[in-house]
Amino acid sequence: MFDHLNGTGLDRRSFLRGSAMFAAAIGVAVIPAFAQKPEGEKKKDEPKDPFADGDKKDEKKLVDAEGREYRVCPQCAYNMYKQGRMWVCENCGYSYVE
Repeated sequence: MFDHLNGTGLDRRSFLRGSAMFAAAIGVAVIPAFAQKPEGEKKKDEPKDPFADGDKKDEKKLVDAEGREYRVCPQCAYNMYKQGRMWVCENCGYSYVE
């Protein structure tokens, strides 16, 4: 189709190069618009203890058949046991320091 255009110098390689430059120019023009954060948005704080909601006194402690206290893992809903100051999930390895 483009073989019949004389004097334009348009071949497959130059067409693809021009298309890539055009796409890059559009991308550079659009990226700053998405990079700006809304003014009302706050920075995220450090991750919090998922079990720190409310008073610890009101919580019922979960105890397994062996008498050990456990919590439910927020990742996989399996049992988490305390090792020192750290709660560790037996199934997925999710852990956090209390």
